[in-house]
Amino acid sequence: MGDKDFLIRAIRLAEDGIKEGGGPFGAIIVLNGEIISEATNKVVHSNDPTAHAEILAIRQASKVLATHCLSNCVLYTSCEPCPMCLGAIYWSGIKTVYFAADRQDAETAGFSDKYIYDEISLSHEKRHILFKRLSDVDGIEVFRIWDRFENKIRY
Repeated sequence: MGDKDFLIRAIRLAEDGIKEGGGPFGAIIVLNGEIISEATNKVVHSNDPTAHAEILAIRQASKVLATHCLSNCVLYTSCEPCPMCLGAIYWSGIKTVYFAADRQDAETAGFSDKYIYDEISLSHEKRHILFKRLSDVDGIEVFRIWDRFENKIRY
């Protein structure tokens, strides 16, 4: 299978997800030309706002490979990833993402991420969600402990 075939598979998964009562999103992760995980959007089914197709595919691939590092994998997704999924892609180390529809297409269908993209660029004080840092709590200590930990996992 080639890139186009994998992307078509992700789109077919999105169609299946709609038929199952989920959102119109599908994703697969490929390693060395083999599909190692695939998922559809399960937000409504699982009552989990993080259950996007890309996130679920990343979780499954990480279990299959027994690692959080998916740097040798490729993600194929029916739509340009939202900000949350984009963050997960970066954290997982995936270096290549193929997508079919873009965020404007998703917005036309009622799935707009513009608000989140706009919020990310704002300082904490200007965001619509209240972010308050309590500096009198020693949250930095856990990083000091991490620095002393001998068997660190590098991200």
